[in-house]
Amino acid sequence: MFVFMGSLAAASGMSKRLYDASYSLLGRLRGGLAMATVAGCAGFAAICGSTNATAAAMGKVALPEMRRYGYADSLATGCVAAAGSLGILIPPSTIFIIYGIMTGQSIGKLFLSGVFPGLILASLFIGVVALLCWRNPALGPAGIPTSWKEKMRGLVGVLETLALFTFVIVGLFLGWFSPTQAGGAGAVGVLVIGLATRQLTWQRFLGAAREALRITCMIMFIVYGATVFGHFMAVTTIPIILADWVAGLPIPSMAAMAVIVFMYLVGGCFMDALALITLTIPIMYPVVLALGFDPIWFGVIVVLVTGMGVITPPVGVNVYVTRGVSEGVSLETIFKGILPFLGAQVATVGILMALPQVATFLPGLATY
Repeated sequence: MFVFMGSLAAASGMSKRLYDASYSLLGRLRGGLAMATVAGCAGFAAICGSTNATAAAMGKVALPEMRRYGYADSLATGCVAAAGSLGILIPPSTIFIIYGIMTGQSIGKLFLSGVFPGLILASLFIGVVALLCWRNPALGPAGIPTSWKEKMRGLVGVLETLALFTFVIVGLFLGWFSPTQAGGAGAVGVLVIGLATRQLTWQRFLGAAREALRITCMIMFIVYGATVFGHFMAVTTIPIILADWVAGLPIPSMAAMAVIVFMYLVGGCFMDALALITLTIPIMYPVVLALGFDPIWFGVIVVLVTGMGVITPPVGVNVYVTRGVSEGVSLETIFKGILPFLGAQVATVGILMALPQVATFLPGLATY
């Protein structure tokens, strides 16, 4: 249902309206178009749980505009690929759903745990753009200033997304409906918005349904395989043995967690985020519990680190998606452009490891 919600949002033109709203507020700054892209990706992530869909939807809108204003290809494509990773951190998130299913944790609490880390990461991405353009103004020239009337008109795109996000997340927070019901309610909300704005045609609706079905089938088959793998691992007792071994190491628990984070970072360079999580959680989850860490917090850490994997070579899926929606830009240029944003992701992981409350505060307030 959340995948369908995101597909309908893209088909309804919500990504375009989000970008226009972000541009009206930030476009006049150096690197403003890139900042607007990050803000637009953060907004679209609030109604779409996929990194690929977020990067593709915003890339189709933002890349032509940045090229028209003379932005460097490395900055333009790098910010799209990196900001697309917000799609699995800011709720709703398909990765949080899979993690919750595999560990038995509350999906609603996992959604809430991603809010503050997602906002921090988006802010750091914008800071990276500002720093790059301060050092080299030619990377991202300032855009044309917009009037207050245009700014207010652009806020319409933000308000519809904010209303939808608030409806879904507050409903989960207060226990009005389950995660599955929240996805269905969100999909209906996007459908109503698309019909009210007359942007959702019958052809676009069918296209969104086909895309959602394709992605859902892919996720289901990965989960089926991971379930079998999980049962196999349970029979071999490897997770229990590994958990006992790690828990008995003469090193601080945070040092052991740093090793686990590094393993996920390396694994993300070679595997898709969803596949990596489904294959490793049956092994790593008992280890994390044995070390005494909060499973909700660990879910956010895992999502953050696998989010790095979607932009790192050689299997940086978002880089290939961005390459597909850009013309004449080499993979080398895009990979070069994501390096500064990768530093922002590492910084966010460091913040969460130093201050776990950033991820656990909102889930601790939940009523279920």
